[in-house]
Amino acid sequence: MKTVTTLEDLQSKILNDRICLDLAEQATQLVMGSGNPQADIVFIGEAPGKKEDESGIPFVGASGKFLNEMLESAGIERDDVYITNIVKYRPPNNRDPTKAEKAAFWPYLLKQLEIIQPKVIVTLGRHSMEAFLPDAKIGEAHGQSHKIPVIFNGVTASDLLVVPLYHPAAALYNGRLRQTLKSDFLNAARKITEY
Repeated sequence: MKTVTTLEDLQSKILNDRICLDLAEQATQLVMGSGNPQADIVFIGEAPGKKEDESGIPFVGASGKFLNEMLESAGIERDDVYITNIVKYRPPNNRDPTKAEKAAFWPYLLKQLEIIQPKVIVTLGRHSMEAFLPDAKIGEAHGQSHKIPVIFNGVTASDLLVVPLYHPAAALYNGRLRQTLKSDFLNAARKITEY
């Protein structure tokens, strides 16, 4: 499948370009993404955690279990979507990725999206949201859909639907956000099917 080969080529390019060497040296591996490489929906988090660093698959720890639960509640199969992060290496001690780290990986994330060509991006947490909606605040923007122009292969494609959600980890640490995230997720799923 051409798309898979192209994503593998992009992974090799990240390694060859030696992006964020300080992160790469302390991480177990690059965590590129998983799921359907021709998905209409791409979920984007901030960076891999410990479990993700060990497995090489994004969102497999506690946050991933909660994400799976939400996907199931919305009738979406995890294998039908693509899941990735802006930063592809685990930051030490699960700290937030820095502005410089996000900037270093941004062109590669754009290339990843160009390869997949999704219709919808669901950002998980403020770090990934700010990459697409720089002036937005997660407390105000969560659950709302935003159309932004996207350029694939140098040509402006149709508008991309971006739906920012709280990060599943936030709901794990703050029980009050759990129901908000579930409600936002179900509303987002409805918007996505209509788009």
